[in-house]
Amino acid sequence: MPKLNDVELIIGNSGRNFSGGTSITIQLLHYQVKEINLAVLGSNFIPSNYNTLSYFQFIKLTRKMLSNGKQRVFYTRRNDEMIQGLIAKYFFGAKIKIIFSSSAQRNHTKFTKWLMSKMDSIVATSKKAASFLKKNPDAIIPHGIDLNRFNSPENKKKSWKELGFPGTMGIGIFGRVRYSKGIDVLVDAAINTLPENPEATVIICGETQIEDQSYKNSMLKKIKDADLQDRILFLGKQDFDELPKLFQGMTIVAALSRNEGYGLTPLEGMASGAAVLTSKEGVWDELVRDGIDGYLVNTGNVDETSEKLNLLIKNSSKTLTMGENASKYIYENFSVENEAKKIIKHIRNVQNR
Repeated sequence: MPKLNDVELIIGNSGRNFSGGTSITIQLLHYQVKEINLAVLGSNFIPSNYNTLSYFQFIKLTRKMLSNGKQRVFYTRRNDEMIQGLIAKYFFGAKIKIIFSSSAQRNHTKFTKWLMSKMDSIVATSKKAASFLKKNPDAIIPHGIDLNRFNSPENKKKSWKELGFPGTMGIGIFGRVRYSKGIDVLVDAAINTLPENPEATVIICGETQIEDQSYKNSMLKKIKDADLQDRILFLGKQDFDELPKLFQGMTIVAALSRNEGYGLTPLEGMASGAAVLTSKEGVWDELVRDGIDGYLVNTGNVDETSEKLNLLIKNSSKTLTMGENASKYIYENFSVENEAKKIIKHIRNVQNR
């Protein structure tokens, strides 16, 4: 690890829960550290082989310029990280340039707009995210997938069999079990389609917090009433290192959120050779090629989701081809290594202004 005085890039990490943003940060670190001396502000979930800073250390470090006379760069993804940077800069005299990366697919609040107006640079992660900004971003840098972790198996059916679940075809949905993630849309669609498709099993991977337990219970009741307890399975929170194996076993990966910032799950599924079934949230309608990598459905539409799910299950040969198409597409266009290089290039440009 580099000495703290040599650190040029500091990455915000204020999330208390493990989220998509946390996953992105960790995956990028592996490649960014090869290109630039860096540290992370906040140690939550960060592997021990990377430099991390407390806020006190952050303030102390950034009050001095780098030895080459340049300012350090603070890279943020959340409002509270922008606030951390601005407090450091304007109250403690930190010599930093602050970059904000925006993934939001919605109108920003007045406060967020004000925070962004104080940034030295704005990056958007998609064209859709850019469309919600007051002015054009300095760069559009899509998120990528760590292809060393998520990749297509040689034999999809074998990978599914090794997981030990019933049937010969896996359908997976990954993420927190809550209403906004649209888990119920997949459960309702599965109840509609699984009785006539005995080869398929649905697995639901994700944590359920206390406030969402009644939402989960309502789905469990529906599943029991349909006598599908053995074929629609809630697995709970899965270990970070176990996720790639689960993705490899899936023939179909669903992502049916009612609202989404970016949403890596479909891209991880595609990289793993799965056809995808997604709502038109996040950047999914921008990145998923409808009818080629899988299908896009209108958000919250159970009938349409049931129809497309039935097509994917029954036309298994075409579905496997979609998974192959998707994997190739991700490999050619959305690697996390390329994302890291683009971010570092932009950071250098901002440093040199």
